[in-house]
Amino acid sequence: MTDKPRTATIKRSTNETSITVTLDLDGTGQVDNATGVGFLDHMLDHLGKHSLTDLTVSARGDLHVDDHHTTEDVAICIGEGLIEALGDKAGINRYGSASVPMDEALAEVSLDLSGRPAVVFNVNFVGDKIGTFDTQLIGEFISRLAAVSGMNLHVTVPRGANDHHIAEAIFKALARALRQAKAIDPAQKGQVPSTKGTL
Repeated sequence: MTDKPRTATIKRSTNETSITVTLDLDGTGQVDNATGVGFLDHMLDHLGKHSLTDLTVSARGDLHVDDHHTTEDVAICIGEGLIEALGDKAGINRYGSASVPMDEALAEVSLDLSGRPAVVFNVNFVGDKIGTFDTQLIGEFISRLAAVSGMNLHVTVPRGANDHHIAEAIFKALARALRQAKAIDPAQKGQVPSTKGTL
């Protein structure tokens, strides 16, 4: 734990969405998500719970159009929240990886809180929808989160036959990898984990 609270509250308002995100990186995984998109709420529940990040998301979006703008803008707000809460990243592990099974599906996520955004998304969904939710929005969320937070993020699903299981495995693996990366490493003794001295 650091002396300074690693928390953030981000508000974003556009003609398409109105969103407030509050997060605490040193929480216990308490979540309260209401985006108006049921499947997105389900995924955010996993993200908060398994990363031990307290996460509250309130969103109103143009859902009469589709779920795209809400999903994208929630990812933007969470990404901005990560930047603010992490601060100068002194003492963190920086890297995290996780391999998470969900029934027949397996997701592998590796990430680096490097400040240099990059995404590799090797995922093939079986269909176009999970209920009413477009499966392509999983990749959109991942890409936007990485771009805004400055995260190097690799996501691979080597196997999976059920799109719900695939998506859930991705978010759980992302959460577990983030849990590792954001954790404070006592051996770092408060130093930024980079030979450059900054991230």
